[in-house]
Amino acid sequence: MPPHPAAKSATSAAALGFPETAVATRPRMAGETAGQAGSKDALARLNAAIDDLKALAIQPLLQDAVAALQGDNFTTGGELAIKALELDEKNGFGWYLLAIARERAGDFASSVRCYESALSLLPDQAEIANDMGRLAYRMGMKETAEKLFSHYLSRHPQSHEGANNLACALRDQGRFADAIEVLRPAIAAHPEHPLLWNTLGTVVGEEGDPAGSMTFFDEALRHDPVFAKARYNRGNARLVLGDPDGALDDVQAAMTANLAEDERLMMLLARSTIRIARGEVGEGWDDYEARLHPKFADTTHFMIEAPQWTPGSDLAGKTLLLMGEQGLGDEVMFANVIPDLIRALGPDGRLLIAVEPRLIPLFQRSFPTAEVGAHSTWSVDGHTVRGAPFVGDHARLDLWAPMASVLRQFRRTVDAYPAGAGFLAPDPARVAYWRAQLPAGPTVGLLWKSLLATGARHRFVSPFEQWKPVLATPGVTFVNLQYGDCAAELEAARRELGVEIWQPPGIDLKQDLDEVAALCGALDLVIGPSNATSCLAGASGAPLWLLSTPGAWPMLGTDRYPWYPQARVFLPPTLGQWEPAMKAMARALAEWSQGGTKA
Repeated sequence: MPPHPAAKSATSAAALGFPETAVATRPRMAGETAGQAGSKDALARLNAAIDDLKALAIQPLLQDAVAALQGDNFTTGGELAIKALELDEKNGFGWYLLAIARERAGDFASSVRCYESALSLLPDQAEIANDMGRLAYRMGMKETAEKLFSHYLSRHPQSHEGANNLACALRDQGRFADAIEVLRPAIAAHPEHPLLWNTLGTVVGEEGDPAGSMTFFDEALRHDPVFAKARYNRGNARLVLGDPDGALDDVQAAMTANLAEDERLMMLLARSTIRIARGEVGEGWDDYEARLHPKFADTTHFMIEAPQWTPGSDLAGKTLLLMGEQGLGDEVMFANVIPDLIRALGPDGRLLIAVEPRLIPLFQRSFPTAEVGAHSTWSVDGHTVRGAPFVGDHARLDLWAPMASVLRQFRRTVDAYPAGAGFLAPDPARVAYWRAQLPAGPTVGLLWKSLLATGARHRFVSPFEQWKPVLATPGVTFVNLQYGDCAAELEAARRELGVEIWQPPGIDLKQDLDEVAALCGALDLVIGPSNATSCLAGASGAPLWLLSTPGAWPMLGTDRYPWYPQARVFLPPTLGQWEPAMKAMARALAEWSQGGTKA
């Protein structure tokens, strides 16, 4: 049932469970759903509908609420909507206006409840379904968004915005062909709309064809040369195609447009990646701080009650909490900077490190003077929140910092990255154990995918069948390091190539990360794409060959991985053209196995 208040007198911000202060708005990304809750056109249509309520006493309140929202005053608009609902809690327009106000304030949980009430009271107002769909999309509820957008498009089949939004929901579920089938008739009916060409470009790009996506971004820009999102998307395509200079030109041009703050932050973060990929490392890390701005779409809200570290802060003798962030592989890679922090804190300082729980034993052994514990992450009303419960009393902290932020001071140039291999310390006893267990002869740990390689990310990982030239190398024992379900690939190697990939017994390759690090330390070589396990291998000092991609930002504008100086990098000529890189790796592996070259 809709969340109506028990009595008219109880209808207030507190009674409805609304926070006293607004949470920062969670914005849309470029190429995402179109429109805004309570857009000027939608509010104008809503005002016209409210005109029909002349006989009702609440009509002036509703019209005043519309006027407030049209002026971007969502606080006043929400207050007026509540006053209208106090007079008539069954008025769907009041709930709709309150939903718009709460969404614009960033209070997504309350907004969802209000949209549900409005839709139940005004089932023929398809605009509500569209707004609710955008909110569900923003909160990651892509299947729910698809249903709501489909409902809206069925009522407004000529709406290019409706087709765009439905295509986005389908694309993000990996249903690329379905998304294209939605866009095809919409583009035929509205070829002048750059929004549709732009979204088609994102579908094609995420399907694995960045070169093809350029065609559609160019078409969007032909119709609207100042369309910032299309230029930004074209810049991202150029980066993965190995053209960081062109990528920077496009993103810089996109940022000259009159942008909302959330869109500016999105593009600033894209610029950070491009700058780092170009070797402008310090400037790139500076731009990377955009990820922490409260108005950035995917920001993480850190619940730490202590001053935040800034570059130049005096660390000597201080107690600093370092918070792991991003993905597991990033936590491992960014830990490259921890030895520098320990030196800066000095003998009287204290370092606390919050990491993914599976990393605790490895990090505690590697940094024995630090206190290592787990961070915890929650989703609160569509927002990501992270804390460090093991810290206890935050009064003992002088400062805290997200792990990547300290790179702004300690890793501003490529030369600042250490030349020595390995900054994590696998358990020596377990390394010896695995050396005794491994088959005789050269042993090569093999990876070929990331479990996060879904949607757009699958483009950066080669299909297993592309590894055939490498697996055909004689005289090598391949050892499975691939976490997740890989039984089909192991069987294919056995059946089609006659290659038995050795499965290490008694180890969970996804969960037992300390054991995985020890296994990597026992192997003669580890090969694969950049994922959590290859990061563990590199950070632990194991010999490593990485299959990377053109423009990969961790290369910092070089032909290597400065994070792991012992790593050798193999690159395809362009994204998706894996065959030349695989043949080069196969030749190198044959030479290595015969003792003709070092790993």
